[in-house]
Amino acid sequence: MSNKKTFFEPIIHNNPITIQILGICSALAVTTQLKPSLVMGIAVTVIIALSNLVISLIRSFIPKKIRIIVEMTIIATMVILVDLILRAYLFDVSKQLSVFVGLIITNCIVLGRLEGFALINKPIPSILDGFGNGIGYSLILVAVGATREIFGAGTLLGYSVIPQSLYNVGYVNNGLMVLAPGAFFLLGLIVWLQRSITGHYEEE
Repeated sequence: MSNKKTFFEPIIHNNPITIQILGICSALAVTTQLKPSLVMGIAVTVIIALSNLVISLIRSFIPKKIRIIVEMTIIATMVILVDLILRAYLFDVSKQLSVFVGLIITNCIVLGRLEGFALINKPIPSILDGFGNGIGYSLILVAVGATREIFGAGTLLGYSVIPQSLYNVGYVNNGLMVLAPGAFFLLGLIVWLQRSITGHYEEE
């Protein structure tokens, strides 16, 4: 597989959320607003890319019997570093994300890319695969987060985007968008749209 295809495949044709149905929990939990969705997406992207790179570099030295332990240790280290950076520079967003940054350790996308790609590929393709999967994941979070914030609160990144004139004639924010069912509904539409465009179907 070429480096270009390695990078773009998870963004377009094999998105980790809409096609592989991975990382759903965080996609639902942190997407009530655009800002935490964006930060979460960036955090996961950095963690996947760096973890892929490290595993690829040391893959020849990892004993098979303890590879999962090694992978989890590397993921946990990356998560701790990202969490500390968020606490230092984006404390308010870090509080909004709460435990979900720490739970990146258990995100099946991260471990899946280490097991399925980094262990058997060279560093450059591995880091491209990490960035591709992270960006594919981030795009869905941003789409859901932006939609929920606009229709649920009438804002985007904290700024009002719904004209006051609409509120004056009776428009009200959609409370469903700030609840989990609203996220499920949006995510279902995105999954349907993505699979319709790419022509993906499940093999029986």
